[in-house]
Amino acid sequence: MINDLIADSLTRIRNAAMRRLDSTTLVHSKVVEAVVAILADKGYIESFNVVEDGVKKTINVVLKYDEKGRTVINEVKRVSKPGRRVYKGKDELKRFKNGYGTIIVSSSKGVLPNDKAFELGVGGEVLCTIW
Repeated sequence: MINDLIADSLTRIRNAAMRRLDSTTLVHSKVVEAVVAILADKGYIESFNVVEDGVKKTINVVLKYDEKGRTVINEVKRVSKPGRRVYKGKDELKRFKNGYGTIIVSSSKGVLPNDKAFELGVGGEVLCTIW
């Protein structure tokens, strides 16, 4: 049984990118789907789709590479963990890696990237960072 689905999903994406795979499969949850949607929106992955197999759901993620064949993702890191939650206010979410990176936050308005959370004026639990 997997305790932390977000960390498992990020690790699967990281490992697939290091192996230069075209796609990978993740265990489905609403939070993981929201995180993957943000990654697709920000251009870190090519696309994703939710596959229903009876009761069980999975997410197929198509990875993105540049013209030289290198992965677009330099680093993906889980920040808030089940043993130690990390929260940030709206002022602490303004920029990450000088605007080249993204902080994904779980807030009262849903799962948001840092720029959208700053616009809405909300803080929350920092799920992960990616650049």
